[in-house]
Amino acid sequence: MKKDFYSAVADRRSFYGIGKESVISDERIQEVVEHAVKYAPSAFNSQSTRVVLLLGHEHDMLWNITKEALRKIVPEDKFKPTEEKINSFQNGYGTVLFFEESSITKGLQEQFPLYKDNFPIWAQQSNGMNQYIIWTALEVEGFGVSLQHYNEIIEEQVKNQWNIESNWKLIAQMPFGKPTAEPDEKQYIPIEQRVRVFK
Repeated sequence: MKKDFYSAVADRRSFYGIGKESVISDERIQEVVEHAVKYAPSAFNSQSTRVVLLLGHEHDMLWNITKEALRKIVPEDKFKPTEEKINSFQNGYGTVLFFEESSITKGLQEQFPLYKDNFPIWAQQSNGMNQYIIWTALEVEGFGVSLQHYNEIIEEQVKNQWNIESNWKLIAQMPFGKPTAEPDEKQYIPIEQRVRVFK
């Protein structure tokens, strides 16, 4: 039985222990991703989020690219923990790459100059909603998921490897796989410090 919305929101966590086994078919993974991208909200209905789904060998290739990019900038004597962290993502089944189609945002800035400073912010907000929906949906399906940001050090190689348009800006990487370890218990700031109600 699937979780209700509130349970799914409460149970979503960052899973760092993931394995290569899938819990659903590749076709179902694609359906989950496409459903989220289609229905996620965006300012002015701009729909500027772009997503690339990497499975199998393609997923492994992404994390090999990331590992080698980090090897060039992390001192050799400190590289082992970095390598172990990247290996933990590569141990998963797949990765969702999130991009922003920057020409859409630029076009809206030109069309509505009064709001030009807001469009990049709104685009990031929409991208974040896409990330959240896909993250939560994949966990509802039974995957462990986390969100990573190696954008600057891998963007050029990622675009070259998968023939990505030059005006797509890489925003985040979301590795997922069958959970192999439970996340630590999450600590919460008292809700009274974060929410105010006036009536």
